Amino acid sequence: MILVVRNFRVWKNILTFEEIFSSMEENFALLAKYNFWNGNVPELGFIRVGYTDKIFDYIGNRLVKVLVGQRRAGKSYILRQIAYRLVQDGINPQNIFYINKEFTDFDCVKDYHDLEILLKQYKEALKPVGKVWLFIDEIQNSPEAVAMLRYFYEKRPDIYVIAAGSLLENVIDRKISFPVGRVEYMALHPCSFLEYLNGIGEDFDRQAIENLKADAIHDRLMYEFRKYCIVGGMPEAIKMYAQTKDLLSLDTVYDSLITSYSDDVEKYSPNDTQTKIMRHILEVGWQKGGETITFERFGGSEYRSREVGEAFRTIQKAMLLELVYPTLNNRLPLEAQLSRRPKLIWLDTGLMNYKAEVREEVFSVSDISDAYRGYVAEHIVAQELLAHTTKVSERRYYWVGNKRNSMAEVDFVWKRQPYVLPVEVKTGTNAHLRSLHIFMSDAPHDLAIRVWSGRMSVDEV
Repeated sequence: MILVVRNFRVWKNILTFEEIFSSMEENFALLAKYNFWNGNVPELGFIRVGYTDKIFDYIGNRLVKVLVGQRRAGKSYILRQIAYRLVQDGINPQNIFYINKEFTDFDCVKDYHDLEILLKQYKEALKPVGKVWLFIDEIQNSPEAVAMLRYFYEKRPDIYVIAAGSLLENVIDRKISFPVGRVEYMALHPCSFLEYLNGIGEDFDRQAIENLKADAIHDRLMYEFRKYCIVGGMPEAIKMYAQTKDLLSLDTVYDSLITSYSDDVEKYSPNDTQTKIMRHILEVGWQKGGETITFERFGGSEYRSREVGEAFRTIQKAMLLELVYPTLNNRLPLEAQLSRRPKLIWLDTGLMNYKAEVREEVFSVSDISDAYRGYVAEHIVAQELLAHTTKVSERRYYWVGNKRNSMAEVDFVWKRQPYVLPVEVKTGTNAHLRSLHIFMSDAPHDLAIRVWSGRMSVDEV
């Protein structure tokens, strides 16, 4: 029997099913090195227990899981860590099949027809019993692979799918129809301070921090926190610093990350003008991290507000930055005031400090709030607010007073159901927190947060 399969062409001859199957056999043999079969354990990278714990909370329903995040934020390692944890929890390694669309070894998988052939080879070779856990990494490299997710949800309930990808929102916007209602998204962000401590082998004080009983080790923790502000939360940077203990050795990591982000974002630019504007933002925008910005003539350019705003929103879809808008609300729901100026928050404070050339200043000050006009402290707090959630829809806000000519402004507000908590990043005494007092004057609760370099305390004001 002759079978015509899409994407397979050999000049004028049509491949037979047997020839396709034989080719898949050869490809299947190459894939073993990426999987946990026969005692093999692929590299797991920097272990992020907190994230795998959160993801495991979602495992159990039929929705396809898609882990999204910035490129090189550790998504591939997280997928392998989830697979390894399944093995540790008693799942037979033969029931786990890992595919990475970034590697040429997986180019044989163009669509679900190809994947069905590969899965048949896999089942015949390993004979898994029961549910199969299929991991698809770098799924954005193949729009056809993204479209496969609908097929798995609707046609293959025996296969549990967890995928990961970067720039997925841009891929969806421009190239394919995503299977809405069949997918559960989870966001991956750069590492928190506690994850950083774990990454460099200094997490023996974790329990004291989590229990808010760290007064005795406060000075040492602040020393480590200043280093965290410089290293940042990117797994590659943390891994390099753990190995070398040399902050200057991170320069090549930062340069490589920024170059890859620039290359990736430009792939989704609609025209040459937008490409130029995005290059400009990725070159000079780091110096504006933590500041409220104006789109018009951003960074000393001649670009107009509308086109700069479009470029920023494209980069935001790639999760490289967030435009944090103000809200007038001190209770839920929060509504962004899109007509006002946003704060520019980049994905990582370490990258921002490197590009803004303020690392020496950050390390030399006794109080981080004094570094770079206070923007470093605000930026790292914004990063921590996002580091502990997997919600893709999560957005940060800052607060401004709603009275006419009001100058009141609180650095951030934090949604903690059922309340909205004000977060002020500032040194000094409570008596000087004028905007915080205004926010609290008609708030439906009595809890406000001031972040500073002093010891933790609970005060009535």
